[in-house]
Amino acid sequence: MSNTMQQQLTAEMKACMKAKNKERLIVVRSLIAAIKQVEIDSGAAVDEAAALAIVDKAMKQRRDSYQQFMDAERSDLADQEAYEMTVIQDFMPEALTEAEINTLIEDAMASSGAATMQDMGKVMGLLKPKMQGRADMGVVSKLIKAKLA
Repeated sequence: MSNTMQQQLTAEMKACMKAKNKERLIVVRSLIAAIKQVEIDSGAAVDEAAALAIVDKAMKQRRDSYQQFMDAERSDLADQEAYEMTVIQDFMPEALTEAEINTLIEDAMASSGAATMQDMGKVMGLLKPKMQGRADMGVVSKLIKAKLA
């Protein structure tokens, strides 16, 4: 696990245990377990970028589950997913503003020479490392499509 993320999660886990906050503790432990599972599978320590990608993936899974529960009119389960998203959000970097996202997209399009939809992969490849965990890549993809169309 990356030192920064590991230290953050471990400190939060200890704080939750002391405060007897079981709900938050479960979410924090699930994040630690997800990172450790990747370490075990790969046989190597996870760096900060990979840890952020894992936490971002956990957030995306919660968002998808939340939407499915809302569609199925299961507000009790949707509320639990919403709570877990707020906990995970505490470990994510600060989100980019819409203006920052548009600036990064335009810079990436200029540097890659993107002009058509076939160049979208190039633009996404440049943007993903910069925006990981800071922006919803689905929204970014739609913005790129609109600019390239």
